[in-house]
Amino acid sequence: MENKVMKCLQCGQRMKSGRENYLYRESGLPNVTLIGIEVNRCPGCGEYEAVIPKIEQLHRVIATAVARKVPRLSANEIRFLRKYLGWSGGDFATHMGVSPETVSRWEHGSATMGPSAERLLRFAALTREPSSDYSLDVLKQVAQRKPVAQRLKVRVERGAWSAEAA
Repeated sequence: MENKVMKCLQCGQRMKSGRENYLYRESGLPNVTLIGIEVNRCPGCGEYEAVIPKIEQLHRVIATAVARKVPRLSANEIRFLRKYLGWSGGDFATHMGVSPETVSRWEHGSATMGPSAERLLRFAALTREPSSDYSLDVLKQVAQRKPVAQRLKVRVERGAWSAEAA
């Protein structure tokens, strides 16, 4: 495999590559350290570039660890999990059944997320794949309708269950 020469974008000098521990500030979480990743450093101006492989998998691992921790979620962790799930602040508010202002307060630490909302966020982070395409229309309609029991027709076909409204 051919070694690629990395040049510093700031000063043009050849960057030196090595393995080191890297404080992953870009995650938005203050205490995430990536162990032994490749980091390219410029000996001239000090500019550096971390090489982070499989970033989607990395974020899944971080989200899982955050969602499974025992202490309450911090404001930064709430923001990280929201972004991990691919939700804007407004979408997150709709999913949680709160106002966008409430989400802002949670993420800035001026309000504490309630236990039920926190469990819901943790559950979503542990069970959902991050979304880039989804509709919130169903969630918006749920809060506006009276409760009615759903009648279902449920059948097994070719060894798999399916359900439809009766």
